Amino acid sequence: MRIINSNEMSAVTVELNGEKVTALASPRMLLSDFLRHSAGSTGTHVGCEHGVCGCCTVKVDGVASRSCLMLAMQADGRRIETVEGLATDADNMAPLQRAFRRHHALQCGFCTPGILMSFSDFLGRNPNPGEDEVREVLGGHICRCTGYEGLMRAIMEAASEMRGEPVPAASDTV
Repeated sequence: MRIINSNEMSAVTVELNGEKVTALASPRMLLSDFLRHSAGSTGTHVGCEHGVCGCCTVKVDGVASRSCLMLAMQADGRRIETVEGLATDADNMAPLQRAFRRHHALQCGFCTPGILMSFSDFLGRNPNPGEDEVREVLGGHICRCTGYEGLMRAIMEAASEMRGEPVPAASDTV
């Protein structure tokens, strides 16, 4: 019988934002730490490390997941999407990112990647949400800066844009 040293590193391979990435991880390394420190995906933020604040939210096989509650080893062979995967560059932002920009729905930006990833999943499954549904999902995210109203306006507008409805010009928004 072989006893594995808890510090022994193993290769973990994920599809990260459409690209195959292999990096080393210890058996107890969290997916959030793997993404940031091993895979270089620093847009994934770590706040509480208990799954409460939502900052570390990424999509695992298309589903919003708290990366601080998952081991890197559990992600081996899976498809991971982070905030870096939403836009190819500043001119090609996702509807959520454009709406956040138009509505100044971020200040310090620490919570923003997690919120964007949660709503990327949510709006993909529910393209015509009510405000109560949006508030329920937002309830899983802690933001100390914005007061949530800008977030609400941005998310509702992004949903409209994703449904193909016209959005107001930038000068028409606050």
